[in-house]
Amino acid sequence: MTLGQLSTPDVLLITPQRRNDERGWFSGTFRQSLLQEAGFTGRAFLQDNHACSTKRGVVRGLHFQKPPYAQDKLVRCARGAIFDVAVDIRRG
Repeated sequence: MTLGQLSTPDVLLITPQRRNDERGWFSGTFRQSLLQEAGFTGRAFLQDNHACSTKRGVVRGLHFQKPPYAQDKLVRCARGAIFDVAVDIRRG
């Protein structure tokens, strides 16, 4: 798994790596220690959801929560492609 910093603060590109062998492949999709190394400290991974869009052009929505209900988001594309947009509405 590799991490890439994007232009928006606190938005990371996490790229799972596949390990192939005669049985097939394995890919780690989440590792807390890697996020901590990138500066995501003091945040617990609390929930994982999985959705399937069966048609092209589906919009899933803009998510925003104010503390104490704020959540980090983990977006994964299992097949196909996504166009994911992060909007930074913080002052400055």
